[in-house]
Amino acid sequence: MKILVTGGAGFIGSAVVRHLINDTKDSVVNVDKLTYAGNLDNLSEISQSKRYQFEQVDICDKVELERVFNTHHPDAVMHLAAESHVDRSIEGPSAFIETNIIGTYSLLEVCRAYLQEQPEEKQKAFRFHHVSTDEVYGDLEDLEELFTESTSYAPSSPYSASKASSDHLVRAWGRTYGLSIIITNCSNNYGPYHFPEKLIPLIILNAIEGKKLPVYGKGNQIRDWLFVEDHARALYRVIKTGIVGETYNIGGHNEKQNIEVVKTICKLLEELAPKPKGLERFEDLIVHVQDRPGHDLRYAIDASKIYKELGWKPEETFESGIRKTVSWFLQNLDWCCRVQDGTYQRERLGAG
Repeated sequence: MKILVTGGAGFIGSAVVRHLINDTKDSVVNVDKLTYAGNLDNLSEISQSKRYQFEQVDICDKVELERVFNTHHPDAVMHLAAESHVDRSIEGPSAFIETNIIGTYSLLEVCRAYLQEQPEEKQKAFRFHHVSTDEVYGDLEDLEELFTESTSYAPSSPYSASKASSDHLVRAWGRTYGLSIIITNCSNNYGPYHFPEKLIPLIILNAIEGKKLPVYGKGNQIRDWLFVEDHARALYRVIKTGIVGETYNIGGHNEKQNIEVVKTICKLLEELAPKPKGLERFEDLIVHVQDRPGHDLRYAIDASKIYKELGWKPEETFESGIRKTVSWFLQNLDWCCRVQDGTYQRERLGAG
């Protein structure tokens, strides 16, 4: 199978591409615009594979997308290209509307036109896998409640609203045009190659440099944490064995308050990293800052459907995954320096 992966140089996308090349026999066409968060360094270990090809293309560019489809003739699409940082969406929502909504529309239309020219057998076998987020469901107030595949959408931020919109487009193209679509909604990812604007890498890098560790509000926001390599394995399972038209929620079964995550990282750093001069404890760097506007308090995924129907469950606990993550960042500080090219230097975004 030849799989076209959009956003394959990003955090989750690159984990998917590495998994496809390292652990399967499938071929990959990586389509990525290479924005600030997309970096080919994430793929250096597989870049010379004969089963891997890269196309620097914006998914909003239908002409270039048509060329890519007609050149490579993919058997499936895994659509991960997206603007993904909530704080950035608060400061500048237009990029999220453009990429996440218009880009998804362009991809669907190019895919539809491409399939019309293919033999019936290829049309039936083709899959369009849209990768989305649990943030489309909004906020969970009941601590016993979990997001399921039938939870109503109630997005809170420009980011989650743009992803909800793209989910609806994909379902509509499946219903109206018969495109063989599958959707997955995942919880918060973490792991190697995570861009430093997100909570976990930001805390790791700030701490080892002796900088403040900003925690929004009380830090009592709850997230379900999913190790990115577990997510990559789940996505591959879905595109190979998932049922057309279905939605699968993917979670790590690791609900943690943000402040708990920050303190866990500090404890690991006490063990794994030298302290900056004059610092007694890494936890002393924690500061509570003004919360993000419209910040959802709790997300939590019920991932029982993907386990029961497709046999997937996460291999990493939060304890094992966060240790691997902290160790990776400490061993790859040169990567961290390269990806921060001046457009982002760990400053606060999205204060409202």
